[in-house]
Amino acid sequence: MSAHFESTIGRYLHLDLFGRKHRIYVEEAGNGTPLLCLHTAGADGRQYRGLMNDERVTANHRVIAFDMPWHGKSSPPAGWHNEEYQLTSAQYTEMILTVSDALELDKPIVMGCSIGGRIVLHLALEHPERFRAIIGLQAGAHVDPYYDLNFLHRPDVHGGEVCAAIVSGLVGPDAPDFHRWETLWHYMQGGPGVFKGDLYFYKLDGDIRARVAQIDTSKCPLFLLSGEYDYSCTPEETLAVARSVKGSHVTIMKGLGHFPMSEDPKKFLGYLLPVLETIK
Repeated sequence: MSAHFESTIGRYLHLDLFGRKHRIYVEEAGNGTPLLCLHTAGADGRQYRGLMNDERVTANHRVIAFDMPWHGKSSPPAGWHNEEYQLTSAQYTEMILTVSDALELDKPIVMGCSIGGRIVLHLALEHPERFRAIIGLQAGAHVDPYYDLNFLHRPDVHGGEVCAAIVSGLVGPDAPDFHRWETLWHYMQGGPGVFKGDLYFYKLDGDIRARVAQIDTSKCPLFLLSGEYDYSCTPEETLAVARSVKGSHVTIMKGLGHFPMSEDPKKFLGYLLPVLETIK
């Protein structure tokens, strides 16, 4: 194999979040309409490598993914050792809007998966005027608890391996082996307690069942794409959101699981490209 560079560019963005200084890692590729991508709980922006390396996407879109604070190559703020990380809806929303402003994005398309799929429902409800379109991957209004979160942050348990073990069953059964294990590797690298802190938003604070029907798609189009093999955000849960939100578009993706853009980028792009064409 001959050596070559990908077209993806990575930079560090310094900005104030929640009254504190942060150093956020941002990757991007392509030119055109901004497509701001939000990673899943406990992982980072590497999940969108498939989009950033596909010319069918980057020819018309500036694909951007940032690692949330505490995730990937974005460090926690100073003093992190004296606190417990816990993600809330208000913080998550402020983070996305602040990063978008700092990058001077003009009405980007925003796409998020899992916790990212949940927060884009909040954005559709509370800030539709800020976005050209909203794409929710594995986007449910809530999730029923199915394991004890305390196992994700204990001194007698290898947190990274436990996190990867928990999500391993969420990967679709037909995912290529290489992409399956790279997806799980990202989870093995998470910081102590970070996955647990993200799931506080996913399981408790981010529950939007009581308000999801108030989303007005005349202000911003909403597209929902969910893999059929997912017991966290089930196809039924995504379809329930679609039934509640008048004018939304929904597709259940055959053969895919909870991490479609990461576990099988080629198959996922077969579903995403028509949506991007519709938005254009």
